[in-house]
Amino acid sequence: MNAIYPDLADAPAPVWEADDEVFVCLRVIDETPDVRTFVLRLNDGDRSFRYRPGQFVTLALDIDGERVMRCYTLSSSPTRPGTVAITVKRVPGGRVSNWLHDHLRPGDRIAVTGPAGQFCFPSGPVSAPARGQLYLSGGSGITPLMSMSRAWADLGLDADVRFVHAARTPQDVVFADEIALLARLLPRWRASVICESAGSTPGYSGLTGRLSLPLLRSQVPDLLEREVWCCGPAPFMAAVRAMLMDAGFDMSRYHEESFSFEAPATAEPVPEVADAAPGAADGAEPAPRFTVTLKRGERFECGPDETLLEAARRAGLRWPFSCSSGVCGTCRTRRLSGEVQMSQGGGLRPREVAQGWMLPCCSRPLGDLELDR
Repeated sequence: MNAIYPDLADAPAPVWEADDEVFVCLRVIDETPDVRTFVLRLNDGDRSFRYRPGQFVTLALDIDGERVMRCYTLSSSPTRPGTVAITVKRVPGGRVSNWLHDHLRPGDRIAVTGPAGQFCFPSGPVSAPARGQLYLSGGSGITPLMSMSRAWADLGLDADVRFVHAARTPQDVVFADEIALLARLLPRWRASVICESAGSTPGYSGLTGRLSLPLLRSQVPDLLEREVWCCGPAPFMAAVRAMLMDAGFDMSRYHEESFSFEAPATAEPVPEVADAAPGAADGAEPAPRFTVTLKRGERFECGPDETLLEAARRAGLRWPFSCSSGVCGTCRTRRLSGEVQMSQGGGLRPREVAQGWMLPCCSRPLGDLELDR
């Protein structure tokens, strides 16, 4: 770890393991009319929660008799390990966001797994051409970038950051007061807020309109020299990618994060698998069963027609997951031996796949496997 990015995950403290799932809600904070922050603490208060700025956790909630999983970025900073926070926007028709807003109160307990995610302070030196950071966020996509910014402030580091946040109106700017405070605390941390309209704010004199390349250049003239971190709704990030490519930006220094899944996963019971594969009763050769061995000693069987996540859950193993479509990366693990057929949706970068990382939710075995879990 270089001196610019202290290894915040390695502070000496008792370790919280991913299978320790009980957190208690301490506070509920109204950020905007439709955004709330939920401050959580481990039910076992003797341990600290370690993570890197920008990572996420997966919540497991029982809603109407059904176990539902969702990913939420931690908006808090790991420099304050006693508590963590998620900041949630109420989405019209959103099953989990509405449940959290309507039901989660101080004193309630909640099941959490994680942390996970690679959208965080890099584990090695920043790309040589980058002179600083450019954070681009839209709406509630501000949360991982606020985690990073809070960490900069707590560590007292002279971070060269340009933060550009897009919102619908001034009333919809999450963490508006703290953005102004960070700009005063950090000499080279500067923020620009762009609102589509002034909304109901009388005399609003801030930037208005949609984020565009000319507007971005006016706020960050040296944007081509920076490392870019982008988070927000899918259309927002697509527009940012197009702007940067039009500007000739080196996209190897571009990072993005999103948890907008079209079909979020639910933890419905996995159907039992018959001992014989279809067709075996007609004299056909039964499908092979492969043995999956975990580093911690557990084993289970998996057929070639089911995913490793399905087989692990059928065997009664707890495995954190969310999207079940290879997008979020929550279930990621590394292969120690064996091969799989994986059809992911972007949850792993090509270099991670080359290093042996895989997503059990969208991987089927081609033989016996050993996994680093």
